[in-house]
Amino acid sequence: MISQSQWFLKWLLPTIASALVGGLLLGTLYWAAANADQVAAARQKDLVTLIVSKMQASVAHDQESATVWDDAVIKTKAGDLEWLGTNLGQWMNTYFGHDAAVVLSPEGLLIYQFIAVSDNAPSADDLRESYLPLARRLRGRLSAADQEGVSDTVLSIGQSDLTYVGQRPAIVSVKPITSDTGEIEQRAGEENLHVAVRFLDGDFLTEIANEYQFAEMQFTVHEPQDKSHSQIPLKSASGRLIGFFNWHPFEPGLSVFYATLPVIGLSVLSIYGAASLAGRAIRKRSVRLASSRQELQHLALHDSLTGLANRAHFERELTSRLESALPQDNLGVLFVDLDRFKAVNDTYGHPTGDKLISLVALRLVDLLPNALIGRIGGDEFTVLAESYEFQEVGILAESIVKRLREPFDIDGAHVVVGASVGAALATGGLDAVELTRRADIALYHAKAAGRNTYAIFGDHMDDLLRKRRRLEHDLRAALERRAQIEIFYQPVYPANSVLPCSLEALSRWRHPELGLIPPDVFIPLAEEIGVIHEIGALVLEDACSMLADLPSIDVAINASAVELGSPGYPLRVLSTLAKWGVEPNRLEVEITESLAVSGEEQTTRNVEMLREAGVRLAIDDFGTGHSSFSRIQNIIVDRIKIDKSFIQDIAQRRSRAVVEAIITMARAQGLDTTAEGVETDEQRDALILLGCDNLQGFLLSRPISRGQVVALFSAGIRAPETARGGIGY
Repeated sequence: MISQSQWFLKWLLPTIASALVGGLLLGTLYWAAANADQVAAARQKDLVTLIVSKMQASVAHDQESATVWDDAVIKTKAGDLEWLGTNLGQWMNTYFGHDAAVVLSPEGLLIYQFIAVSDNAPSADDLRESYLPLARRLRGRLSAADQEGVSDTVLSIGQSDLTYVGQRPAIVSVKPITSDTGEIEQRAGEENLHVAVRFLDGDFLTEIANEYQFAEMQFTVHEPQDKSHSQIPLKSASGRLIGFFNWHPFEPGLSVFYATLPVIGLSVLSIYGAASLAGRAIRKRSVRLASSRQELQHLALHDSLTGLANRAHFERELTSRLESALPQDNLGVLFVDLDRFKAVNDTYGHPTGDKLISLVALRLVDLLPNALIGRIGGDEFTVLAESYEFQEVGILAESIVKRLREPFDIDGAHVVVGASVGAALATGGLDAVELTRRADIALYHAKAAGRNTYAIFGDHMDDLLRKRRRLEHDLRAALERRAQIEIFYQPVYPANSVLPCSLEALSRWRHPELGLIPPDVFIPLAEEIGVIHEIGALVLEDACSMLADLPSIDVAINASAVELGSPGYPLRVLSTLAKWGVEPNRLEVEITESLAVSGEEQTTRNVEMLREAGVRLAIDDFGTGHSSFSRIQNIIVDRIKIDKSFIQDIAQRRSRAVVEAIITMARAQGLDTTAEGVETDEQRDALILLGCDNLQGFLLSRPISRGQVVALFSAGIRAPETARGGIGY
């Protein structure tokens, strides 16, 4: 029989000891779990505070992409609602997620307003009450020429605050609409203002909850009484309480603790094992939270599309390296700008454009694996080159141009863009601002040299940039005065006739000092600075008046990718025809081959609207694009214009075979054909033999003035050879 003392030593004492050890471990584990939960909750609060702060700065930064822009100043003052909707309203909603946008005049009058459609969208009055106090304060700062806060990364002053828009909490930011070049002067305080609104409930909370794994994330006006929830207050700049973000805190410690209770009840050994597992789980959760914070910091310094350094990060690194550089260190900056990128967006759509940007970034990283590369704009990249001499920078720039000239294969599309590169070396203690300015000037020089090339900054380039700026200014002035832009017409002849059957309208710029500027110079410039619509309108107006004066003739005009992709283009064409009382089937719109097969939704819709109204369409410069005959056969057009490069070489077997194939295909599709650039009798005879319908070129007539056209059709004779130049718009 076991004595009482033996029972105590054998059973009770070990039990008490185990209970004490287990209780001690259990208490320690509970304390550790609770402490870990407190740390996790504190980190979540810090993260939410950081997200709101970053979002407030991001909204203002997003605005500057469209408000610090010469075109924005011009278009808002002109009240161009279509342009404002595309660039300051709907685009800001689509690209940055802004829920509302407003443009105000200097008097505070409403110029434009956009409110995203939703179940709880605010009224116009609610929106006005939210931004008027900020607009008044900003107007006062502008009138006082206050520049506090403006820096290399913040381009203009602004007013931003947390407030209510109706019943919804929101970030409201107001920015002035100013010139990016400094060439448009505005009196202080008389700038138009742009208002951006981002709601802090609804989709914003859903995005935060999904991305950072916040449970039961919600916004409440009053302080939550549920102590099991974490919360942070939202306050305006004046200290006014807006409301609270609250959520169920992440509790990794207690989750693990309760999961290990059964194991603790079995044995002390299990307690140790469970504690070890809990510790590892807690560490993993902590690492995940730390990783989320690091990811947020990474996003603040890098471009989200390419992963390259963003503008702020690149400029900070450049400044730091210049300050720490020794006299023998060679630093340089290269600006890389894609050529024809806008045409890719217009032709294939923005998703393809985004893929192209990503592929360009990969090529740059592959070419320069150890260099600091940044993306500072839509199609603009920067490279920080270290330990390069002048000649080596040239070799580096040339290799970039050559690499980006190679075609890109994107979803079956054969995309070719090319690039222009401007480079500058840090000599004589240059700071980051001056170095980047010089690289930008060199980039302009490379573009002026014909693109798809590079240039290294030299002192003479400052003067070249001033001349380009002057040319931009003169072109805008010419269009505002509706002077200097002249319209010529090149007759088109049936293959076996000496009398023309139609005309092609062509634009020329007669500069008062520089003389006749060819369209291959000023048309790309017009597209870059956003005035191509004005030139197109002048050509359309003159062509329709010509159709009214000559009822027996048809006229063709050229449409750029920018125009054909504009929602208002069909209405402009049809209203001008109606104004002059001209039947739509007498007007022919010439589009490029790449536009015809682009599949861009707006472009396709515009083409269909024009055709339904009776306007005829032609593919210009056929044969120079990247489309196969099989794709062209599916396009609904009326005419194919064979590019002059094939006509010039028609004596060669290969070119003749291509021309014959085009004519045969067009005839099978019921399309008319016109040969461009006919300059010799031999070319004309060959085209007649192959069955081409119409001919156009210097052999038959050069472009002629309006008066000469009238004289030509009055006399019924061949057109005179005047007004050199055959590049059309």
